[in-house]
Amino acid sequence: MTTVFIDGAHGTTGLEIVNRLEARSEFALIVLDDHERKNDGARREALNDADVAILCLPDDAARAAAAMVENDRTVIIDASSAHRTAPGWTFGFHEIFADGLGTLRSSRRISNPGCYPTGFLALIKPLIDAAIIPVSSLLTVNAVSGYSGGGKAMIAEFEASDQAATAWRTYGLNLAHKHVPEMQRHAGLTHPPIFSPSVTNTYRGMIVEVPLSAHAFAMTADHNRIAATLERAYSHTPLVNLISDYAPADLAIEHAAGSDRLDLFVFANVSTGQFRMVAALDNLGKGAAGACVQTLNLVTGYPETTGLRL
Repeated sequence: MTTVFIDGAHGTTGLEIVNRLEARSEFALIVLDDHERKNDGARREALNDADVAILCLPDDAARAAAAMVENDRTVIIDASSAHRTAPGWTFGFHEIFADGLGTLRSSRRISNPGCYPTGFLALIKPLIDAAIIPVSSLLTVNAVSGYSGGGKAMIAEFEASDQAATAWRTYGLNLAHKHVPEMQRHAGLTHPPIFSPSVTNTYRGMIVEVPLSAHAFAMTADHNRIAATLERAYSHTPLVNLISDYAPADLAIEHAAGSDRLDLFVFANVSTGQFRMVAALDNLGKGAAGACVQTLNLVTGYPETTGLRL
């Protein structure tokens, strides 16, 4: 039996992970009492006793927790953005790398991707690898998430009964969102993309869109080549899917809500050479807790979809 300690198990992502693991007999959860879960001594002991430690913490706290692990046995899966571009850490989105699965399975320090970068990288990385768009491309990313992505504070804000609920708002207006470095690094881009995140009044779900112009990027690819490249890139993966038979109509933010999968779409106007590449996922599923459980399955030798919602 594999012992697992979730540091930050009472947060939004932590609770989702617990929900996925509590019925699985192959894992034994190390649980701290309420008076111990903020005690560094108790946490240090739990982190070092666990076969796998999952960090569901703010960035600074995640760095401190990782430093508490004093053995070379415990596998750390970090759900924060603290280590996504850090040396010595494996980026936990194995589907976008040719050798990703083997690397992930043998790693002891794994940083799982952010929810927005998951959608962006799934769409863009295969096109860069296939030289359909150059690494010097100036890309934009438009995205919207359910409010659970903002954690307990944002959940309380949107669900407050004493004020009118916000329908939609944009943020990240300083153009320095913490997800941008991992987008640029792991896509291999020369320039950071312009990232326009927003939040809307639904609990969970996410749409990430990258618009492309064949004229702006000197692309020679048509819709069929782009779609074939994405389909080939993910043909071996059980959770990332190119949806090729989707009629161009409304695509709701709730499309993949409640699941742990990632669905990709390519919409095109052939006459104008314009494309809208879209990823739909659950910000708490493949964007957070589901991805952590997928990684946990892989590093402990279980099929990667075990306990996940397809």
